[in-house]
Amino acid sequence: MIPLKDNIPSRRFPLVTLTLIIINTLVWLFERSLGPSMENLIFAFGVTPADLFQYGLVSQLFFMTTAMFMHGGWMHFLGNMLYLWIFGDNVEDRMGKFRFLIFYLITGYIATLAHVLSDPTSTSPLIGASGAIAGVLGGYFVLFPHAKVLTLIPIFIFIQIIHIPALYFLGFWFLLQIFNQTFQGAQSVAFLAHIGGFAAGALLVKFFQKYRY
Repeated sequence: MIPLKDNIPSRRFPLVTLTLIIINTLVWLFERSLGPSMENLIFAFGVTPADLFQYGLVSQLFFMTTAMFMHGGWMHFLGNMLYLWIFGDNVEDRMGKFRFLIFYLITGYIATLAHVLSDPTSTSPLIGASGAIAGVLGGYFVLFPHAKVLTLIPIFIFIQIIHIPALYFLGFWFLLQIFNQTFQGAQSVAFLAHIGGFAAGALLVKFFQKYRY
């Protein structure tokens, strides 16, 4: 399922959401410009579970932050930015700019820790905004369960576009992450980070909410 847009208009310009997308885009283009050396950048600025587990959270906070703005492939990057654009503006609208930025970073850190705890001896660097964006999805799930998400559903050679309530769209997304973590266990995709980020966002969103309508 590919989300196209939702039916909740923002009352304020989503400055932080747009800024995050711009920064992620600039970093991604820089990564691509490096060619084969891109891997060196990932190892230098990604967060390595073994290092975080050994040296502690405080010493690795810088890398936990830089890792959130890096991606490993076009689909990884484009998918994350699409979800952030569609769901981030409304969550930012309810929190205000500064609160939303802190919420985004904190849920991203929690998502990273969830992944690290699953494999604390791994020396493979973790990168991507997926954990923090999962936190945004968790926040949206709580704040706007009755919103409608215009969704593109490819079925073999057919394409269907329908409106799906956010409760079901995001609920299915969350269950899919649990399914993948349980039955696939793919190490190239940090499904546990998605689960941890989403859960953190759903639990913390009320503490960060500033505006109520």
